[in-house]
Amino acid sequence: MNSEAMSLKSGIAAFEAKNFTLAVTLLSPLSDAGDAEAQYRMAIMYQHGLGVVVNELLAFKCMVAAAKQDLRLAQHGLGFMYLEGECIGKDATKAVEWFTRSAEQGLVGSQSTLAMMYEEGRGVAVDREKARQWYRRAGFADKANEI
Repeated sequence: MNSEAMSLKSGIAAFEAKNFTLAVTLLSPLSDAGDAEAQYRMAIMYQHGLGVVVNELLAFKCMVAAAKQDLRLAQHGLGFMYLEGECIGKDATKAVEWFTRSAEQGLVGSQSTLAMMYEEGRGVAVDREKARQWYRRAGFADKANEI
């Protein structure tokens, strides 16, 4: 295992153990070098002030960079940033775009969120059939049958 892989593994372990100061030290250089896993975790730390001062601009920048590399958790996170207006202005249409990218990679949270958005017409026109399809893909057949 090379030193970058070791730093990433150690940085993720520190992040998961809530040792955010160490996680920032290990992950920040990797994030700057373009590692999607590091960018995703740095985005969360910048967004919530974990081991660093809250910085919404850097949180958004890191989340976008990781999402564009097809990291499904980052795509999901970016979808929520747009949906809730966190770190960027609310934009339900863009939220749908990012949730769709993540959902197509099998992330259940994005699949169920998309289903709800199609059911309620948030960022898209109401489409009960698409809502049912996403609920089923997320494993919520009972919910799909209710709408």
